[in-house]
Parts: sequence; C-alpha cells; structure tokens
Amino acid sequence: MENFVYFGLARALHVVGVVLWIGGVAFVTTTLIPSLRKMADTDNRLTLFEQLEGKFAFQARIVTLVTGLSGFYMMEYMNAWERYQQLQFWWIHLMTLIWLIFTLVLFVLEPLVLHRRFRMLANENSDRAFTLLHRGHKVLLILSLITVFGTVAGVHGLFLI
Repeated sequence: MENFVYFGLARALHVVGVVLWIGGVAFVTTTLIPSLRKMADTDNRLTLFEQLEGKFAFQARIVTLVTGLSGFYMMEYMNAWERYQQLQFWWIHLMTLIWLIFTLVLFVLEPLVLHRRFRMLANENSDRAFTLLHRGHKVLLILSLITVFGTVAGVHGLFLI
C-alpha cells in the first residue's frame, strides 16, 4: 500500500511538472516572444528577454528534472520498460524524446552554446534572432502538445494506431 502512495505522488508530481513546463513554453511561444518582437527598442528587447527567460529557465530546469525523475520512477514501479519495444506505446517514446530534447537544451546547449550565440545574433540583427527563436519555440510547442495529447489518449486506452 505504501508503494502505491508513492506511485500516486509520483504521478501527481509528473502531471504538475508537465503543466508548469509545457504551460511555460506555451506562454513564452504565444505571448512573450511575439510581444518582444513588436518592441521597437531592440536594445531593451534583448535585455527584457534575458531577464524573463532567465527566471523561466530556472523553473523549467526544476520541473523537467521532477518530470523525468517521476516518470522513470513510475516506469520502474510498473515494471513497464518493455513498453519501449511495443509500437502501441508510441507516446511513451515521444514523451521520453521530448524530455530528452528539453533536458539537452536546458542543461547543455542553452548554457554552453545557445545563450551566447543568440546574444551575438540579437546584437547583429535583433529581428532575425527573435524570428528564429520564435520559430524554434513553435516547433517545440507543437511537438510538446502532440506528446501531451497522445500521452493522455494513450494512458486512457486510445492508442491511435
């Protein structure tokens, strides 16, 4: 019974993590970046983006860790690792892939490469930098929403294949 409580807690943490993480990506993609792109003052645009993005990046790192740890705990608890070998659980593959992409971006690429390159590009051509940033966020948001939809459908027995 005690393990079942831990499983329930892990699932709740997992869902809250996804809500905060993907909800934040949706806000950044649909509201923050478009608003910044409309700013005429390109110097303040970059400064404001770095201030706001820095706060969100910290939150995103925490919730992606919580989401990943809780997800792996649930897979272990259910002894469900063989689902990675079954096509009807495509959503588990996609969920893991999205988590890996965001984890790689948040913990490796952004701090080591992307932040510096974006800053350089924004100083050279702010409009182009924010257009590329927005395009990348749109792709990640669409993939994330497909993943959330597929996961919820899959968990409730709709396998879509």
